[in-house]
Amino acid sequence: MRATPADSSAAARMRAAGERVLLELIAPAQERMGRAWAANDMTVAQEHAATAISERCVAAVADATAPAVTGTCVGRVLVSCVDGEWHSLPARLVSEVLRLRGWRVDYLGAQVPTEHLVAHARRTRAQAVLLSSSIPTLLPGAHNAISSCQGAGLPVLAGGAAFGPQGRYARLMRAEWAKDAPDAAALLGRLTPSGTHATRLPDLDLPHLGDQEYTMVRRTKLQLVKQTLADVEERSPETREYSQYQLERTVEDIDFIVSYLATALYVDDPDLFTRFITWTADILAARGVPPRCLLPALDSLLNQLKDFPRTVGILTAAHTLLTPPPAHPAA
Repeated sequence: MRATPADSSAAARMRAAGERVLLELIAPAQERMGRAWAANDMTVAQEHAATAISERCVAAVADATAPAVTGTCVGRVLVSCVDGEWHSLPARLVSEVLRLRGWRVDYLGAQVPTEHLVAHARRTRAQAVLLSSSIPTLLPGAHNAISSCQGAGLPVLAGGAAFGPQGRYARLMRAEWAKDAPDAAALLGRLTPSGTHATRLPDLDLPHLGDQEYTMVRRTKLQLVKQTLADVEERSPETREYSQYQLERTVEDIDFIVSYLATALYVDDPDLFTRFITWTADILAARGVPPRCLLPALDSLLNQLKDFPRTVGILTAAHTLLTPPPAHPAA
């Protein structure tokens, strides 16, 4: 039975309405929840519960609009989070918007190992791969996924906060940057397979890695965290009275600091580290913890890594950011 013009018009309205719910209701609500958690206005448990509700809403939109997306298929793409990324809702939103626009989408969800991602894309003959990540410390793995997909002849679109302001790190890794779902749909219409070629080594995209600073920090991460904790305890004796829970969170925070430092070295961008330190300071301040408590950890790392010029520059910039200006004596 052939669809009538009235049927087509009704389907188009249903698709448009579904897209508006996804992009103008669910996505902004999720962003507000993230800001509420950062401001300490929402607990982790509440944020997870709210995210689960958002996921159910996305599923409801998919079910409601299913009758309106039958017909001609624009093409087939694969949407996935990079390995280690557990924030899957942004990728799901992109998948549903593309589906509403006529694409057949293989949505793989969170934490997909690169080798399985590439194998699935080859098996399904995907025309492109869309990678999502919100965690900057996953950028080295994302880079590997991008170059592996491109090595298989697959164009790659990258999206998510991990790839930096205006997608600066996506472009650094030779991927297309999609700022949102409509932008991804527009870019897909212009992408063409580049043909199979050898997977690039990171050094070809990022020649600064030749100084080995990133490699040294990454390889000695455990020792750096251990020594930093010892130095923090020496400088702040009150930390020795911490409960087991407090000690574990302190180690976790130091681990994050070293991980973000390594990632800033990987992409050669001090701003990545200072943005993280600023965000962490705001998180601590919202919870009644003075941001200056981060300084002993930065001091320890500066001492341990004093022979690495790029590392020292990154740590110094963050230290300066946290150090209050000297008080001027009253006249």
